[in-house]
Amino acid sequence: MSHDATAPGPPAPQDGGRKRRGGPRRRRRGLRIALVSVLVLLLAAGGTLYWLYSRLDGNIQGVDIDKALGEDRPEKLPTSGQNLLVLGSDSRAGAENKELGGGGDVSGARSDTALVVHIPEGRTKAVAVSIPRDTLVTRPECTRADGTSVPSADRVMFNSVYSQVGPACVVKTVEKMSGVRMDHYLEINFAGFKDLVDAIGGVTVDVPKDIHDKSSGLDLTAGRHKLDGTQSLAYVRTRHGVGDGSDLGRIGLQQQFLLALLSEVKSQDLLGSPAKSYKIASSATRSLTTDSGLASLTSLAEFGRSMNGVDPETMETIMLPVAYDKRDPNRVVAAQPQADRLWKAIRKDGVIPESAKKSPATGG
Repeated sequence: MSHDATAPGPPAPQDGGRKRRGGPRRRRRGLRIALVSVLVLLLAAGGTLYWLYSRLDGNIQGVDIDKALGEDRPEKLPTSGQNLLVLGSDSRAGAENKELGGGGDVSGARSDTALVVHIPEGRTKAVAVSIPRDTLVTRPECTRADGTSVPSADRVMFNSVYSQVGPACVVKTVEKMSGVRMDHYLEINFAGFKDLVDAIGGVTVDVPKDIHDKSSGLDLTAGRHKLDGTQSLAYVRTRHGVGDGSDLGRIGLQQQFLLALLSEVKSQDLLGSPAKSYKIASSATRSLTTDSGLASLTSLAEFGRSMNGVDPETMETIMLPVAYDKRDPNRVVAAQPQADRLWKAIRKDGVIPESAKKSPATGG
């Protein structure tokens, strides 16, 4: 019996059938590839973020103030208020700034700016008290970082304490002269400070009077100016172009610039520009030395958030009341009873009386 060649045979497999049989396997394989790709991207991003965090975190140098000073210290504030000692230095003890006199040996380093920043309970306002660098103080017995002891000394210039003994002794000196316990220590290296100003795009200040300082090269007319990093550094350092040419004349400029800098940083759209935020953070952390309690990005961030209610524009800035020394008119000493009234108000977390702000050396 013959078969008709044209008779229909078993149905041939269709392409669509093959897709239906192989489709789920392919979809699962594609899903696995997608998941692996996403995982790789996440790991890469996480690794990058960790690298960035580690780099910034490693920039910060820490000083163990509590270990260096022991128990011989004033009592903490009876409230949630905070006291910070802020130093501006031309070097950075313990950092890799050997060209600036830094490293483990602070010989040759200078601390030209000193502020006791008091944040009362509630942390919605603050007061910054400048200590003139030429103030004669009693330096207490201190121990250097290498363990050697330095005896107490009378009538030493305040800014010499940093260069001769180190930051922990500066904290101890301030605590002895004020009776105020410093909760934290923050040192800003002027070299890094210059980079920070450039990173945020400059700082705008109102120059009260013409400044013509041949020593620093600063030449500004009275009025509003936006300063870059180099100009800002000269601005906070200038002493020959303002007032009587002494350290007292530039303290007002330093305080004014500090508030302008804080306001500028606070106004930056950090979330809107991650690259700029990293540049600012990198410059800031490279310029910082803190007490060990703040020596990490996490600790600094937490402390910063706790201070978020403080408006730089309402921060009060005053100078430690001083009078010219009778034995050496080129030096000043703490004026009494004004200085005692000032420190007492801070110790009690109270309002600083107007009588505690008058400095005989500046005429009021």
